[in-house]
Formats: sequence, structure tokens, C-alpha cells
Amino acid sequence: MNTTKTIALMVVLTVLLVFVGGALGGRQGMIMAFIFASVMNLVSYWFSDKIVLRMYNAREVTEAEAPVLYGITRDLAMRSNLPMPKVYVIPSDAPNAFATGRNPKHAAVAATEGILRLLNRDELMGVMAHELSHVMNRDILIGTIAATIAGAISMIANMAQWGMMFGGYGRRDDNEGPGNMISAIAMMILAPIAAALVQMAISRSREFQADATGARISGNPMALASALKKLQMGSQRVPLDANPATAHMFIVNPLRGGGIVSLFSTHPPMEQRIARLEQMAYGPIR
Repeated sequence: MNTTKTIALMVVLTVLLVFVGGALGGRQGMIMAFIFASVMNLVSYWFSDKIVLRMYNAREVTEAEAPVLYGITRDLAMRSNLPMPKVYVIPSDAPNAFATGRNPKHAAVAATEGILRLLNRDELMGVMAHELSHVMNRDILIGTIAATIAGAISMIANMAQWGMMFGGYGRRDDNEGPGNMISAIAMMILAPIAAALVQMAISRSREFQADATGARISGNPMALASALKKLQMGSQRVPLDANPATAHMFIVNPLRGGGIVSLFSTHPPMEQRIARLEQMAYGPIR
């Protein structure tokens, strides 16, 4: 179900991108928008892992430097029949973790110093199993493509706004009237919002699946549930200085926000994630 939903949402994002390009530049605009997104995806595919690891000053560690984290990751990778990913530690007290890399053969997992101090071994195993699930399910690539297309839509809309300010819009067809101008303005405002909502829906869907897969790999759904509870409280006490563009990568949302801001959250409500893990452990509540 999650895979089908993700494919459908990716199609919606792509169609939205082409629609925005067509609305602003006709057939040529559609082609240019698609080419632009393709180039961005290609760059993201090859370099996104290096960029995000450097962004958070992550340091690659050996088994001698981080025996618990490295050992847990190695054991889980063997259980999952995955190549051993590179292991990184982020110098931050904020408790969090993420996975990155273009495919399982070129994957990396990163954990903050804060999460290593906060969680016990079983809880840390649940977290790292969650991250390896993202690697196994190719969520890293899906998330990167979704973020890139959503970013391309926002960038094209911003470019159109600047073009309108300088009188560029409307020159291609002298018969365009006020109605078309209003439609263009509405599209510039609503398209980036719609793209962001679709991107968030993709991220939320993949988080639920990673929780379930991670719980099966570790064999202890309640350890992951306990870790999520601690991480939610810990991240509120010590928030991570995170770039919003990378928020979807972390196991818990590193950004603060409530109310309407939660509509754009990259993560499902923590209560729902924990409830699903409890259901895996104890069965449905009657």
C-alpha cells in the first residue's frame, strides 16, 4: 500500500512540475521544466550524500572509535543482507539519526552524539534498523527525487514571479487577458504549496514503512517505540540546527513547529507511529 501510494504521489509531483512549466512557457516550458528537474535529480543522485554529511560536520568512524554503534550497524546489515554502510557520528547534543547514499552499495548511516548518550543498546538497535530500512526500501533515492522535484516547482514559480514583476509574463501571447493573469498568479502561489504537501505525504508514508521494517529487522518493536518517545522529548529539549530541506531524512523531525505548521511536517504524528509499533508487538486493541 505504501509503495503504491508513493508511486502515485511521485506521478502527481511530476505532472504538477510539467503543468507549471506549461502554464508559464507552453510546450517549450514543459520541456524545459522536465529537463531542469532531470538535471537536478542527476546531481542529487551522485552528490546528495556527500553534501548532507558535510552540512552536519559528520565524521566517519571505525569500530574502534564507536564500537557500539558500529557493531549494531554491522549486525543489522548482516541480518538484512545489506552491504556494510559507512558509519558517521555528528557532533551535536540533539538526539537524531539519518541514512543517506544513492543505493545500498553506497549508503551511510549517521547518528548524533546526543542519541548515543540518550538511548540504551536495544533502543539504538531499533533506530539503526529503521535507518537501514530506508536503505533497503530505496527511500533515500525516492526522498531525494521528491525533494528535487518539489524544489524545482518552487524555483520555477519564483522565477515566474520575478518575470512578472519585470513585465516578462504575457509577452508570448498578446491575446491573454486578466483571467489568465489571475490564473498565473494563483498557480505561482498554490503550486509550491501543493508540491510541498505531496513531498510531505511521500516522506510520511516512507516513515511508517521504515518503522515497520525496522521493527521486524531488530525483532523488538517496543524498543523502537521507546526510542521514538525518548527522541521526541529529547529533540524538543535540544533541537538540531537543521536545514529544512533535509528534515525528512531524520528519524524524528528536527524542526520545531505546531498548529498549521504540522500540516507540512515531514514525519507522521509520533502517537500514530508508536501506536502502530505497539500493535505489531501486542496485536490490535480490542
